[in-house]
Amino acid sequence: MILAGGSGTRLHPLTRITNKHLLPIYDRPMISYAIEALVLAGITDVMVVTGGTHAGEFLRLLGNGHEHGIGRLSYSYQERPGGIAEALGLAERFVAEEPVLVMLGDNIVERTFRPTVERFDVQGLGARIVLTAEEDPLHLRHLGVPEFDDEGRIVRIVEKPEDPPSHYAVTGIYCYDPDVFRVIATLEPSGRGELEITDVNNYYVDQQTMAYDVLDGFWGDAGESIDAYYAVNDFVRENGANKG
Repeated sequence: MILAGGSGTRLHPLTRITNKHLLPIYDRPMISYAIEALVLAGITDVMVVTGGTHAGEFLRLLGNGHEHGIGRLSYSYQERPGGIAEALGLAERFVAEEPVLVMLGDNIVERTFRPTVERFDVQGLGARIVLTAEEDPLHLRHLGVPEFDDEGRIVRIVEKPEDPPSHYAVTGIYCYDPDVFRVIATLEPSGRGELEITDVNNYYVDQQTMAYDVLDGFWGDAGESIDAYYAVNDFVRENGANKG
């Protein structure tokens, strides 16, 4: 499942006339990197969740998905920016009783996360998230940061911490068992009126069914800011993305 909604205010004025996931990263639209990453990870049943006035452009760009390596491509529309967890909830009928991988469409990775998909397939139940090493404490203050116990297990995830409890950040790549939709149904909106994916992740942490992998290579959130957008562009132009 690729989440490609949101208002993209952090990329204004670039996003005043289009959805941020349709902006170019090097030589193709941003969302094509997320699709390529999923296909390389062995996932060919994909749902794109989007919203706003430019939702129809995704259908024009992607069509039925076959030329991108997708076997079955579905679309869903998020009426308003209600959070990542709310957007995930729109996929309940699409997912049915199968596990689901959620990827934020503005996340760009240097190397495939196929090992995470394979490990979660063996894991079966619970959740599995992808972390990235981040040494800059100022950057960590804008991200979700895991806290670990002495045995390396996640004991909580803190969103935008003033004092980051580790040097790792949660990327926008999450794997869940089908129970995730039951979890979403119990959530209350946060102070910004959204259903937070960190609350979902902390539920699995509390159940002691949360696992994780640390991503190898570069990770970038191209929707984080104008500077981040151009930094991701520069990296992909020079180094490529989604390598095996």
